[in-house]
Amino acid sequence: MLRLRLLTWDVKDTLLRLRRPVGESYAAEARAHGLQLQPPALSQAFREAYGAHGRRFPNYGRDQGLSSRQWWLDVVGQTFRLAGVHDDSIVTLMAENLYQDYCSAQNWEVLPGASETLSRCRQRGFRMGVVSNFDNRLEKILSRCDLRQHFEFILTSEAAGFAKPDRKIFEEALRLGGVPPGQAAHVGDDYTRDYRAARAVGMHSFLLRAAGQGEEPAVPPEHVLPTLSHLLALIEKG
Repeated sequence: MLRLRLLTWDVKDTLLRLRRPVGESYAAEARAHGLQLQPPALSQAFREAYGAHGRRFPNYGRDQGLSSRQWWLDVVGQTFRLAGVHDDSIVTLMAENLYQDYCSAQNWEVLPGASETLSRCRQRGFRMGVVSNFDNRLEKILSRCDLRQHFEFILTSEAAGFAKPDRKIFEEALRLGGVPPGQAAHVGDDYTRDYRAARAVGMHSFLLRAAGQGEEPAVPPEHVLPTLSHLLALIEKG
């Protein structure tokens, strides 16, 4: 059995996922303003806007003096402009509305097995925290999805100033948790940002990989979670 004291968790697509594709949410907001836009086109525009803004202003533009709120308003606004909306007053209003909408539980759902697994981990006495490339809305989102109570700390890339896979965000999580890396494990769905990055600082790690997902290199089967409900059994086997 692994001698663990601390479990850290990714959030998006590990504990929470979007209820519907971004393009559908954006199209619904557009319809509320009398605009007919196609969800696939909006999804493509979002990917372009998000990618370009992320390259120009990494980690929500924190080091360039942007707030994450402004960063997101810019991304959403550019998404609608790429989709052909050029009325700045409507674009601004839609961006504000969507920024607030994504802070509510209506756009997020808890993944199957997440609540039960978190509760069981707490009952076993594990200390727990979040390590996520998210902005400062995350704590409110977790609260509204009834998950916040499971965690001693919520460490976002915006707060830390470093984004996964940077080792510094994991080192800060270990400092907050008060344990050495060998007594901690990270759970996430991304091979590079979660699994490999945590192991690079000496932590254990588990990769959530649903059936049908491609196999990443060099992940022993005892580190792979088909579902979150498998976690405690793997810890005990380890």
